[in-house]
Amino acid sequence: MSNKEKAVAILNALASGDAAPLQQYISDETYIQHNLSAPDGKAAFLGMLPMLGDDAKVNVVRVIEDGNFVACHTEYFLAPFGGALVGFDVFRFEDGLVVEHWDNLQPIVAETASGRSQFDGPTEITDLDKTDANKVLASGFLTDILMGAAPEKITDYISTEVYHQHNPAVGDGLGALGAALQAMAEAGTPMVYDKNHLIVGEGNFVLLASEGQFMGEHVAFFDLIRIADGLIVEHWDVVQAIPAREEWQNENGKF
Repeated sequence: MSNKEKAVAILNALASGDAAPLQQYISDETYIQHNLSAPDGKAAFLGMLPMLGDDAKVNVVRVIEDGNFVACHTEYFLAPFGGALVGFDVFRFEDGLVVEHWDNLQPIVAETASGRSQFDGPTEITDLDKTDANKVLASGFLTDILMGAAPEKITDYISTEVYHQHNPAVGDGLGALGAALQAMAEAGTPMVYDKNHLIVGEGNFVLLASEGQFMGEHVAFFDLIRIADGLIVEHWDVVQAIPAREEWQNENGKF
């Protein structure tokens, strides 16, 4: 099986309760867990399966692979973690086995500003020859726009003609994004990106995993963008608060 197939099998096991994919595709020696609600190690992951219940559901919508990393965009129903969730999971492989895992989870919102769900939109990976260029574009977007180094360059990164938005609080189009960012700043709750930790890209899709501040909380931002003809045309995201240090169930940190 490919690393993509292994990652999907591991996530599907959360719904099926079948421990075999976890036994087969997760390293016995090293499994570094960055979900701060879960203990470290493979045994802890295996022990979590019975807790999820018979009503657990998993629908992996998008999968991208970049070297040893596989990132999944997934729809969940996991009662112990809050029910209906949108999530991004990133797995790092060594010698065909998962040795590290990061994720970000957020409740699903039924009614969104754009009318789009947190999952819909294209899923096909195209433009594989443009992967490196698209990762460079994504990195520049992060630095210049999200981190605020050169906000006037926004049209160098985001299409002025097509920009489909899946953040539930923001409408479609570049204008709606600008209005939302301005409103948050004026309300004293700006969205601040402080540091990027991971960029995973394949073809027209790039995932950025960053941390910063939002609504007065220390948060993790996972942003998935779709790029066409050298510009960002679609965006999905998950924002999750990073708990206080004393609440962590492992010593690895969010990133």
